[in-house]
Amino acid sequence: MLANSQYFRSGPDYRFDDAASFSQIRDTFGFASVRVGKWVTDEEAEKAANLLFDALADLAFILNVPPATLGLRQKLNLDFGIGGRPGVQAHYAPQTRTLALAKNAGTGALAHEFWHALDHHLADTAFVNDVSMSASAINFATDLWLKDRRLKSHPVNQALELLLREIFLQGRGQDANSFVTQAISLDKQMNRDYFAMPTELGARAFEACIESSAEITNRFLVQGTLKQDEQTRLAYPTLPHRARILQCLRQYFQCLADFLPV
Repeated sequence: MLANSQYFRSGPDYRFDDAASFSQIRDTFGFASVRVGKWVTDEEAEKAANLLFDALADLAFILNVPPATLGLRQKLNLDFGIGGRPGVQAHYAPQTRTLALAKNAGTGALAHEFWHALDHHLADTAFVNDVSMSASAINFATDLWLKDRRLKSHPVNQALELLLREIFLQGRGQDANSFVTQAISLDKQMNRDYFAMPTELGARAFEACIESSAEITNRFLVQGTLKQDEQTRLAYPTLPHRARILQCLRQYFQCLADFLPV
C-alpha cells in the first residue's frame, strides 16, 4: 500500500519538510488540472502529493527548466488513483492529454509516461501541418520524424532534430544505431511489436537518461533501467549513449526555456 511504502530518493530539499498538496502540484508545474480518486485516503493523498512534488521537481532540476514547463503549456492533465489498468503503474491517455498514476501498482514509470505526453504534445506543435494528416488522428513526434515529416523552422525545433537524431541514428548518418537494432532483435526474440516502436524507444531513452543523471536518484520518478539482466541491457541505451542523449535533452529544454514567456 502506498501509505506504508518507502521510495529511495537522493536530491535537493525543495519543500523543507512542508507537506505538498495536489493543488500546489497543479500550480507549480503548470498542469491544466489535477484529479485525485475517490478511493484515495487522506493519508495516501498526503504521501502521494509529497512524492509527486519531489519527483516532478527532480525532473525539472535534471532538465534544468522552470517547473511550470512540465505542464506543457497547461495542456497536460494529471490523475492520481483514478481508473487504472491492472498491474500498470502509470499510463498516458492521448485522447484527454492525461498522465495517470495508479495508487498501488508500484512506481517508477512517471518519467517514461511524461515522455509520451511530451511526444504527443510535440506532434501538434513542432511539425508543419500536412494535409494528408487527419485533424482527429493521434500523432507522436517520434513517429512523424521517422516518417520524414518536416519540422517547423525554429531554433527549438533545430534542437529537437539533434535530440531525435541522437536517440535513433548513428552519428551524422541515416542508419539506425545499436539502441534501435537491439530493440528490433528483442522484438523478434519475443515475437511481438513493442520495444522497437518509435514512441517506446523515445520513452525508454528518456527515462534511462533521467535515471542515469548523476545529480539525483528518485525511484518514484524512474527505476529499472540500470538492471543487469539481458533484456534490460538490450532494451535501453548504453551509459555513454545515455550521456549523449541527456546532453541533447538539456540543450533542447534550455532552448525551449529561452523562448518561454517571462
